[in-house]
Amino acid sequence: MPDMLVKLYELPALQPVLDELAAAGIVIRRAYPYELTALRRFITENFSQGWADEASVGFARQPISVFVAQEGKRCIGFAAYECTTRNYFGPEGVLEQYRGRGVGKGLLLACLHAMHQMGYAYAIIGAAGPVDFYAKCCGATVIEGSSPGFYRYSSIE
Repeated sequence: MPDMLVKLYELPALQPVLDELAAAGIVIRRAYPYELTALRRFITENFSQGWADEASVGFARQPISVFVAQEGKRCIGFAAYECTTRNYFGPEGVLEQYRGRGVGKGLLLACLHAMHQMGYAYAIIGAAGPVDFYAKCCGATVIEGSSPGFYRYSSIE
């Protein structure tokens, strides 16, 4: 999967996406420190141990670089940035039954806006699986020759 590049200075507005999700009973917010164990469990059970390890790094940052999506008290998705390496977005995951409802877009934009507030002009989406999704949501473009990219070294067991 290739990496993608995003112009953070040309991002779509975040608030309309958050408002639309809130009207549907879904909240996107930055994770709290005391949610580390619950979020690691959610990510491991629904996605992978590797993603849980990656997202855990975001809890060591100030502010925490992990966002969660929740419906009521139920976690339905997450996204993280500056976990794998500096200026990288990801990982991100949304429960299958919530896909196509704007949750992934909300999580993505929340992270990218936070990265822009840090002073970055561009961000890298590492090993972008759904390339069309990222292109549509934030205008991301494929970085030619970037596969396997940074993750080529992730084969220890």
